[in-house]
Amino acid sequence: MADARPPDPAAFRAAMGMLPTGVTVVAAGGPDGPAGATANAVCSLSIEPMLMLACLDRGSRTLLAVQAANRFGVSVLHAGQEPLARAFATKAPVADKWRGVAWSERGGVPALDGALAFVACELRDVIAGGDHVIVTGEVTALETGEGVPLVFHAGEYRPLG
Repeated sequence: MADARPPDPAAFRAAMGMLPTGVTVVAAGGPDGPAGATANAVCSLSIEPMLMLACLDRGSRTLLAVQAANRFGVSVLHAGQEPLARAFATKAPVADKWRGVAWSERGGVPALDGALAFVACELRDVIAGGDHVIVTGEVTALETGEGVPLVFHAGEYRPLG
């Protein structure tokens, strides 16, 4: 018979860490410049219509920027962009995260230069999901490149392959 006690949050985190995920930076523009955060809970949601889904921490400044801008972009990172993943995963001031980062505005949102893929979205839904918020967006622009994706597995950034 299964244990009736709920799983420990640390055990849940460890179990979910066994699921390899792609690494992205979700970004939005703001009056003081772009805001961005590393996110691995990102995926396509629908083809008809073309929709993306991203989960952002409830206290994220990037979430506030996404809601204010009513749009967001997803830059899919390649294996050589681990330093960007680490920088955007911090709670550093917004301007510090972008210092020295090559980016441009594409589709009305910030996009990291050299990313494997980029998807621009118009914000569609904002849904509470525990300590995170789920945002969905209708795809308005996209680009793809070539390279080896960066993945997150067992608490580590790794190249795929």
